[in-house]
Amino acid sequence: MLALPFLDSPPRFLFFTGKGGVGKTSLACATAVRLAGQGKRVLLTSTDPASNVGQVFGVTVGNTVTPVTSVPGLDALEIDPQQAADAYRAAIIDPVRDLLPPAEVSAMTEQLSGACTTEIASFNEFTSLLADETATAAYDHVLFDTAPTGHTVRLLQLPGEWTTYLSDGKGDVSCLGPVAGLDRLRHDYAGALAALTDPTRTRLVLVTRPQRSSIREAARTFDELRELGMTNAHLVVNGVIPKYAAADAADDVLVDAVTRREKEALEIIPADLAALPRTTIPLLAFNTVGLPSLRALLDPDVTPAAPASDEIAAMPDGLASLRDLVDDLEADGHGLVMCMGKGGVGKTTVAAAVALELASRGHEVLLTTTDPAAHLSETLQVEVEHLTVERIDPEQAIIEYRERVMAGKGNALDDAGRAGLAEDLKSPCTDEVAVFQQFSHVVFRARKQFVVLDTAPTGHTLLLLDATGSYHREITRQMSEGARFVTPLMRLQDPAQTKVVIVTLPETTPVLEAQELQVDLARAGITPWAWVVNASLTASAPTSSFLRARAHAEAEPLARVSQLCGRVAVLPLLAHEPVGTAALSELTRPAMEGTLTDAH
Repeated sequence: MLALPFLDSPPRFLFFTGKGGVGKTSLACATAVRLAGQGKRVLLTSTDPASNVGQVFGVTVGNTVTPVTSVPGLDALEIDPQQAADAYRAAIIDPVRDLLPPAEVSAMTEQLSGACTTEIASFNEFTSLLADETATAAYDHVLFDTAPTGHTVRLLQLPGEWTTYLSDGKGDVSCLGPVAGLDRLRHDYAGALAALTDPTRTRLVLVTRPQRSSIREAARTFDELRELGMTNAHLVVNGVIPKYAAADAADDVLVDAVTRREKEALEIIPADLAALPRTTIPLLAFNTVGLPSLRALLDPDVTPAAPASDEIAAMPDGLASLRDLVDDLEADGHGLVMCMGKGGVGKTTVAAAVALELASRGHEVLLTTTDPAAHLSETLQVEVEHLTVERIDPEQAIIEYRERVMAGKGNALDDAGRAGLAEDLKSPCTDEVAVFQQFSHVVFRARKQFVVLDTAPTGHTLLLLDATGSYHREITRQMSEGARFVTPLMRLQDPAQTKVVIVTLPETTPVLEAQELQVDLARAGITPWAWVVNASLTASAPTSSFLRARAHAEAEPLARVSQLCGRVAVLPLLAHEPVGTAALSELTRPAMEGTLTDAH
């Protein structure tokens, strides 16, 4: 019998959070199905900019509450950042469009085009579900499938940040457009914070894989959220190799290795996490897409699916190795390589392996990240000749940005003006501006050397690119006709200067999310240079029937990737973690023999 402590006497609000790729969406969807099956009215909400709730159920879910017709009692909502931002802009601009000169309306539109507006607009919808009882009065439970950890922490911190900001009183704020009307929302923000920190109303479900990196991330998340006052927490360890699979494959090095590593990871789980009520969910032999799979995830009476075939799954034709991609990258002698994709698919691993290989060939390489949950140093472990490792630290970027603004613009102001400017710079809107400036500097350095950028999970990255686009539009508007200039966005759009590499896993949902990322990039005028499929069982050629069943499930996703991009590399699942230079170097060897990789 599968014990499910996290569903014992569930409160009204359930938050599923954790490192990207740990299975938050599957678990949130399965929980929603289970509660609805018990006769409860359930609203399943995604705050992830790269949401795929609709894909799991096979329905179109947007920025409005949508019934999931196959599950009576279940409604779903995806808080789409772009739709929310469009509605937010319209609410502010439309009432004054006919009252102001066109130039002022244009300036307002430009001011409301950045990442700050996008975040605030999404946040307004999020808070309404927590603070406005009438908005969710029809539901017994409201479930939140949250964004990857960095974005989630940022989102959950906002109620406290905005409440404090409003309580202190805002000055003459440069981002007054995005925060217009915050005073009237003071009550909503305070109510949202109260709901988050009330253990009788909210339960935090920390989802992790039985892997050290995921467990570390869950521990960091728990520490940060406890500081916000969220103390009612449960731990769910998802995707543990089932006992029947291990018994069936005594001679399979992959099953043996992953089982051993899972056990070791769980033995050293931090004390704070170990003290939480824990639920263990076994790995299924099939993808959790569709109702039968969702029910099987939490149903102890479901019999595991039989292997699709005892034959080794075939790899599609025309796929390359990571070494082939590095050979092509090296031809330019310099440039920016951006590894993008959903959290947890292996961006850090791929970025580190590419940077290490380029450095081993004598090129000067900068390996850096915009990911708030970055762990590049943990992946490399040692210093490497020709390789410099840096991190764009949001907190440090904000401090430096405030100091520059106060030293520059502030010197021309009187005491009252300086006080107002200092208050302005306390706005959470400052964060994206500060990080963007450091990002722009990294892009500029790629003119003379290789810069490999391990980006944050998709949603945060798109916010960053949105900031880049806003900067580009502002510069274009200000420059005189015929003037020559180059903005960071123009460098990202130039394939001779920037190679965008989309990293994914050979599973249905990650590939669909990566495909959506490719569409979003196209809107910004950016075409991905290559795709990398990480941790493929098909490439590892396992011998156990359980892993072969999992490998056969990769056939459709791999075929889809080969249709989406003409340059695709596939990395096998390895029997050891790709941590340290020796292990990372294996990923770019001409011939690789697989043992298990931990997707970072």
